Amino acid sequence: MLKREEMVINIGPQHPSTHGVLRLETLLNGEYIVDVVPHIGYLHRCFEKHTESLPYNQIIPYVDRMDYVSAMNSEHAYAMAVEKMLGISSQIPKRVEYIRVLVAELNRIASHFVAIGTYAVDIGAVSPLLWMMRDREHILRMLEWICGARMLYNYIWVGGLYYDLPIGFEEKCTEFINYLKPKLSEVDRLLIENKIFVERTANVGILNRDLAINYAASGPVLRGSGLRFDLRKVDAYSVYPELEFDVPIGKGEMGTIGDCWDRTWVRAQECKESLKIVEQSLNRLQNDYKRTKDFDPREFCPKKIRPKEQEIYFRAENPRGELGFYIKSDGKSDVPLRCKARSGCFVNLSILPEISRGSLLADLIAIVGSIDIVLGEVDR
Repeated sequence: MLKREEMVINIGPQHPSTHGVLRLETLLNGEYIVDVVPHIGYLHRCFEKHTESLPYNQIIPYVDRMDYVSAMNSEHAYAMAVEKMLGISSQIPKRVEYIRVLVAELNRIASHFVAIGTYAVDIGAVSPLLWMMRDREHILRMLEWICGARMLYNYIWVGGLYYDLPIGFEEKCTEFINYLKPKLSEVDRLLIENKIFVERTANVGILNRDLAINYAASGPVLRGSGLRFDLRKVDAYSVYPELEFDVPIGKGEMGTIGDCWDRTWVRAQECKESLKIVEQSLNRLQNDYKRTKDFDPREFCPKKIRPKEQEIYFRAENPRGELGFYIKSDGKSDVPLRCKARSGCFVNLSILPEISRGSLLADLIAIVGSIDIVLGEVDR
């Protein structure tokens, strides 16, 4: 029952700040939010149901479509999950591993550029989006050069890769690294430290560390609340233990730890760390694990995948948090009996009511944007 001074306003699903097909049912008292309920599930990707009718290696194109802004990262996580089931994780050649990490980190930067650029639009600034889209385009062209696809790659296969890096890629990627380094500092000056941006995001949508842990938040949303938890360090999968990089966390430099500004700042700093990883991976590929004529990145790709009867869960650090796959096999079929995805977007969205209550309606747009959701992962 509504009180006399309250009213219900629906935001979305067409509003740009809802990033696709999310509808927010808000209960307002004047301009203040009493409660907000996210309504989800209009994308109908049905990833989990599709997997029950496809062989393991044919599921990868569907994984791409879950988080279409960072498909390489999702492919990497799924391929490692199936390799764990088959017990072949240790057989993957180092060159393959470094190429996987290279493309995943390039995609992480591109993904964060979308998050930061569109977030600036949510706040009311257009120029940062143009800057970020310009530099993201360089990454997408390189990934397209590698595998022929612009956003949905199907490049990381179970046991290997679709193809080795094209001739001349290492040189072009080195040029890109040298180009992007100063640009990342420009992003800080243009947007992150901009006075208007700080006033719109600092002390807004505060998610304290305990609440973040209780809701199982992950990724920049969790790290923005001050907890140094990154699966690339904690679980140390692939070749990440051999690489040096830092894990930025929110410190409340402009407001309170865990506010919208902290979450955006963490993403901006993670772009710099990812660039360090790309640089190191490139160095290893050029010096320690060079291209050879007889190297075949598909050498260990099994043509038929039939794991023994088992249940596994494997997780990886995606740009939007923990992406985990629970897979159950019956030992008789090439098709999973069950494949459930644990997505960072879905879990992180659940904190929205907690950090929105008591805020101004205008701040709700800033809060939703700071969570950085892609509805393909949220879709149930």
